[in-house]
Amino acid sequence: MDADAGNGSVVHGGLENKVKPGKFPLTVWEVTVASGVVLGFVLGLVGLYLTMPASDYSFLKLPRSLQDLQILRDNLESYTSDYTVQVLVGYCLVYIFMQTFMIPGTVFMSLLAGALFGVFKGVALVVFTATAGASSCFFLSKVIGRPLVFSLWPDKLVFFQAQVAKRRERLLNYMLFLRVTPTLPNTFINVASPIVDVPYHTFFLATFIGLSPAAFVTVRAGIALGELQSVGDLYDFQSIATMFLIGVVSVTPTLMSSKSKS
Repeated sequence: MDADAGNGSVVHGGLENKVKPGKFPLTVWEVTVASGVVLGFVLGLVGLYLTMPASDYSFLKLPRSLQDLQILRDNLESYTSDYTVQVLVGYCLVYIFMQTFMIPGTVFMSLLAGALFGVFKGVALVVFTATAGASSCFFLSKVIGRPLVFSLWPDKLVFFQAQVAKRRERLLNYMLFLRVTPTLPNTFINVASPIVDVPYHTFFLATFIGLSPAAFVTVRAGIALGELQSVGDLYDFQSIATMFLIGVVSVTPTLMSSKSKS
């Protein structure tokens, strides 16, 4: 599979795969698109704030620790029953914004979903927002992400390009494997997929299905938030082994297909 010439390249099976790197600074159009997306989120949050009752909202901040999360949970519980729609919309806007712009801390948002809404509603909410946020990141990266990916993850991008080209016929299985296992960071997958020509429908399905196991583990832990000592407590050996097994099963058809052609 030949692509436009660039700085990143890899040789596989006698064919040279290259990804055009893009460059900084961004064009006026690219900056306008990114600024428009940020402005859209800001206006949404401001509009939401105006529908809430007058109160002290100093507790509203992105949680960076379990202590921050517990304070946020304790304060939001009183609003969740009376202002359910506003809390849901605000949660979705914040989670999708964090995913779109690769802001760390979505694991705390997943824990919060469990603490506020329970397992079933929490998992549905997290899978929806995680998929929407990843999709938003995908399309934004399609416009402005190329120079960013090359500057942050040049080696990973070359590896990812080669794997996508090699597994094109069973790409959904491979993308599911990446989502379920920690082979590549989810943030990298979101921003790099459009750069290496992963079709959006494949990206969407792999994200929606592949993130569900981790969402279940995290949301369930959020119900017993007070018992967690650290974020590392979320993933015990059984949870990690289960997700890895799911990943192996998802990629098996791809491996068998490659072996039969060799």
